[in-house]
Amino acid sequence: MKYILYNKLANNNNGIKAALQLNDKIREVVLEIPKEGKLIPVDEISYTEFLSDKTAEDEIYLVGGDGTLNRFVNDVYGMTFAPKIYFYPAGSGNDFFNDQKDKIVDGVIELNDYLSNLPTVYVNGIEKRFINGIGFGLDGVVCEIGDDIRAKSDKKINYTMIALKLCLYAYKPRKATVIVDGERHEFENVWIAPAMKGRFYGGGMMVAPKQDRFFDDGKLTLVIASSRSRLKLLVNFPKLFKGNVDKVKIVHTFTGKTITVEYDEPTALQIDGDTVRNVKTYTVKA
Repeated sequence: MKYILYNKLANNNNGIKAALQLNDKIREVVLEIPKEGKLIPVDEISYTEFLSDKTAEDEIYLVGGDGTLNRFVNDVYGMTFAPKIYFYPAGSGNDFFNDQKDKIVDGVIELNDYLSNLPTVYVNGIEKRFINGIGFGLDGVVCEIGDDIRAKSDKKINYTMIALKLCLYAYKPRKATVIVDGERHEFENVWIAPAMKGRFYGGGMMVAPKQDRFFDDGKLTLVIASSRSRLKLLVNFPKLFKGNVDKVKIVHTFTGKTITVEYDEPTALQIDGDTVRNVKTYTVKA
C-alpha cells in the first residue's frame, strides 16, 4: 500500500494540492495499480505509531517543506522500520530537495539513508536533530515575521520582500562570539550565522557550497556574514544565493563538529525553517 502523508499548511496552506499532484503522479508511474496513495494529514497521526505496523511492501510519501521534514526526522530518529520513505517537496523553500537534486527519481527522494547520523542543536532548552541547517539572525527574523503573518491571516507570505525590508532598515546586526571546535572568534555587525548540514538554506541560498552532508567526519559548515554597510550586504546577496561565497569579502566560513554562536542581543533562530524566538546563543554538535 502507498500512503501519502501531507502537511496541510505547507507552502501557504497548499499542502493538499501537492499531495493530490503526487497521487496523480504515482498513478501515472505505476499504471498497474488502479488505486494509489491513501492521503493522510500529518496532524492526524503519530509517525511512530503509524510506521510500527507497516511492512517492506508499503511505501510512505511525505509531502511538505523543510519544517515538515524536520518534524518527521525528529519523531522517527533511532526508530527501525521496514517501508521505504520518500519525500515530495511542497514547501516555500525546499532547501533539502534543492541540495539533493541528483538523488531525485520521479520527483521524489528516498529518505531512508538520511535518517541517521544527524547533528543536534541545543537552544533555549530545546534539543533537536536537524537535516538541513540552523539559521540565526536575519533569516530567523524572516521566519518569525512569516509565522506572525500566518497566524493572523491566510495571506500568501512573501519571504523575499520581508528579507529585503529587514536588510534595508529594520534589522539590527549583532556582535557575535563564535567557538568552533574550541577556537574562539569575534565578529561585529553580524547579519547571519547559519550552521549547515546541507548546502542550501533560506529558500534557495547556497550559503555553504562546499558542505557535504555525507562527510566522513560529519563536520558542519558555519557561515558568518558581517558588514557595517547595508548596501554592501545587499550588493553581495546575489553571490551568496549562487554559492560564490569565496568571492564575498564580508563572509567568513568555518568547519567543525562542535559550534557555538552567541549574540550580544537576542534575536530569532530557525531550525530547518521552524522558528525559535528570543535566542542569544545556540550550540550544534555533529
